[in-house]
Amino acid sequence: MKQNFKKRGQKIARRWERFSEQAKEGGREHIQENLIRRLPNARRVRLLILEWGLLIVIITSLALTQAFWYNQSYSVQAYVDGGSYIEATVGGVNSLNPFFATTNSEKALSKLMFATLSTIDYSGHVGLGLAGSITPDETGKVWTVTLKPGLKWSDGNPITIDDVLYSINLTKDSSINTIYSSSFAGINVEKVEESLVFTLPSAYADFAATLNIPILPSHILADVPSGKLLEHSFSTSPVTSGAFLFNATQSLTNDGEKIIYLTSNPNYYKGQSMLNSFAIHTYPNTSNIVAALSAGEVTATAELSATEGDALPSDLVYEKQTTIASGIYAFLNTTSPLLSDVAARQAVQRGIDMSRVRSVLDSEEPLDYPILKSEIELTDYPAIPEYDFAAARAKIEELGLAGQTLQLATISTGYFPDLADEWETELEKLGFSVELSVYNPGQEFLINVIRPRNYDILLYEIELGADPDLLPYYYSSQASASGLNLSNYQSAIVDDLILGARSTMNESLRVAKYETFLRHWVNDAPAIGIYQASLTYFFNKNVRSFSEDDRLVYPTDRFVDIEYWAVNRATKNRTP
Repeated sequence: MKQNFKKRGQKIARRWERFSEQAKEGGREHIQENLIRRLPNARRVRLLILEWGLLIVIITSLALTQAFWYNQSYSVQAYVDGGSYIEATVGGVNSLNPFFATTNSEKALSKLMFATLSTIDYSGHVGLGLAGSITPDETGKVWTVTLKPGLKWSDGNPITIDDVLYSINLTKDSSINTIYSSSFAGINVEKVEESLVFTLPSAYADFAATLNIPILPSHILADVPSGKLLEHSFSTSPVTSGAFLFNATQSLTNDGEKIIYLTSNPNYYKGQSMLNSFAIHTYPNTSNIVAALSAGEVTATAELSATEGDALPSDLVYEKQTTIASGIYAFLNTTSPLLSDVAARQAVQRGIDMSRVRSVLDSEEPLDYPILKSEIELTDYPAIPEYDFAAARAKIEELGLAGQTLQLATISTGYFPDLADEWETELEKLGFSVELSVYNPGQEFLINVIRPRNYDILLYEIELGADPDLLPYYYSSQASASGLNLSNYQSAIVDDLILGARSTMNESLRVAKYETFLRHWVNDAPAIGIYQASLTYFFNKNVRSFSEDDRLVYPTDRFVDIEYWAVNRATKNRTP
């Protein structure tokens, strides 16, 4: 049986071999006859061959183009989770406790790591942060605050109404001085079940804006004496409630240059950030930031002016500019011997060519009043006196002020030095002798210039807020070393208007009071508006930062949508 199978297999193999030889010979003859022998004839049909070749190339190209176009039609480059974002800031970091944040670096870290009760939303108005509700009674004197459910600290502990009560009471503690110490003076607060009830000494329509403060964890700090807070480990390694939690600090130089590394907080109430991590790189000055951003060592910065940004490579860095709710003014010291007479201030008001002064600015928005249109909608704005140099110069001479030395002060950052030069020129044309002093901003400037009001005219920036609040800057009680009434302006009528506008819950009545205030403000000339401040943000062109549609109130409000910032991109299919 096995021999039969073997013989049969050998026969099949011999037949297949003969068949293969025949096929090979037939193929060779076919190629010889139909291709090789006919090649000389190709010259006669070369044009036809070329046409067919071109047609095949065109068809192939169209097919590839269609495939590429079809692929692009259902795919898109989109930002995805992951990556690290590094922002450069100016100013040291002495504490990570948000209640003691004073430098730009500390303020940025506070916003990144700590959520607030109320917050500034995308439209630039006050909205809810950690608070679930902020409700006034009909008088505007009693406000009740509740929390959103399910809030957690970065260590997993719940954020409770006790944390809020502890934080508010800390601001009222006279033994320490926090940046929120004046916010709740005279306000009584008590816990009622799972809410806090604030009782104000007088009605305040915009009290919700006051609650834009970070909350501290009472489960960590409640037993720490207030005088020991800065020394507690929380100030160097805090538990957080914001979009990021603390990771580590790296000190780079002896002059304060550091990198503070943060990690995405999975317990953030708005949802976890797309970024894996965020870092704040602090620098002693802006020149270092220009070099770092140009070299790609940092991702972005909000510390450079538009003029400083001219040194940045345009192919690597984009510029985004948006106004903020701050104003730059010339504050006229009403207690100065030279400007105590309202006629003298009015002469300066009419005699300064503001169009010339503002010519040193780039695209900044001129600002004539102490109230922004974004804060409240007014209909009756008083006219700003028109420029009249001859009349103003005559009044200065009539008052015997010609030749008198006027102290003009400002700070050394941004446009201030250039603005001061223009003001010096304008004042000298009016007949004054001007002594210009340009100071570095900081504690020394506050102590030696601001608090003693050591100037006749001060060029300076003030925060105006999401809602109009004129009390800090023009109320009589704030004309003191500890207050922000930089003009030392005092008027019983204006005081009544400010308190009346703050206390009424009737919007039309508030509008009427603010319009009346503006008429007194323009006539008494305690300050002269120059321009509305803006935030110039420089960032790597490959990343996504805050939306250009966001209306910022404070510079740190750029982080309002931080959970959507991203640095990584990938190709994704479109959703049908």
